[in-house]
Amino acid sequence: MDLNNTKAQMRKGVLEYCILLVIDGKPLYASDIIEELKNSKMIVVEGTLYPLLTRLKNDGLLAYKWEESTQGPPRKYYELTEEGRFFLNEMGASWDELVEAVKTIKEHK
Repeated sequence: MDLNNTKAQMRKGVLEYCILLVIDGKPLYASDIIEELKNSKMIVVEGTLYPLLTRLKNDGLLAYKWEESTQGPPRKYYELTEEGRFFLNEMGASWDELVEAVKTIKEHK
């Protein structure tokens, strides 16, 4: 079994949750989202991020707004919608349950 592949699949499984966590509370430009994910050891490339952002937007969890930039063309900033905040809270509860379940299994081995 390929450990690196397993690690990548684990990260992929929580990536949407992490993206929503990063965006929560502040509109962010895509490169800022990537930077924050990288700083947290969740390595993501633009080719992975943009389709996820589009899907989250299409699902009504994210909205975006264009803002003028002093360094070139306008930038698209993503932010959570009301539905996105609710979804994030629900995902947080599910994540906490999952972490507790794994901790319980580890402690009883």
